[in-house]
Amino acid sequence: MVSALIVFTAFSASAQNGIGQKLKDMTPQQRADYQSGMMKTKLKLDTQQMMKVRAVNIKYALKFQPIIKSDDSRFSKLRQAMKLQDQKDEELKGIFTEAQFKQYKDFESDMRKKMQDKMN
Repeated sequence: MVSALIVFTAFSASAQNGIGQKLKDMTPQQRADYQSGMMKTKLKLDTQQMMKVRAVNIKYALKFQPIIKSDDSRFSKLRQAMKLQDQKDEELKGIFTEAQFKQYKDFESDMRKKMQDKMN
């Protein structure tokens, strides 16, 4: 959910300022903590889910780091990030209830739309 926000803001044309730059400057641990906190609040995760989600978020924040920091084209970064995001979503699907996963995907979709609107 928040990963999509990070991916799209970090690679948008406006990533050099505002939230995109703040997210880009965060460490992987900080991004994972931010994502986990948002997920806990938005999806009302229980303690067991939270531990699993935090582990997944850290794992993928570390995988996203080289993409975020690379000098590759935005298209290349986006393609790599979306592939990782799909893998992350599959792992999260096994942790969330069906209703939580739907809510997660809906929020992710809303964030993508907002970022696309800002880019236009």
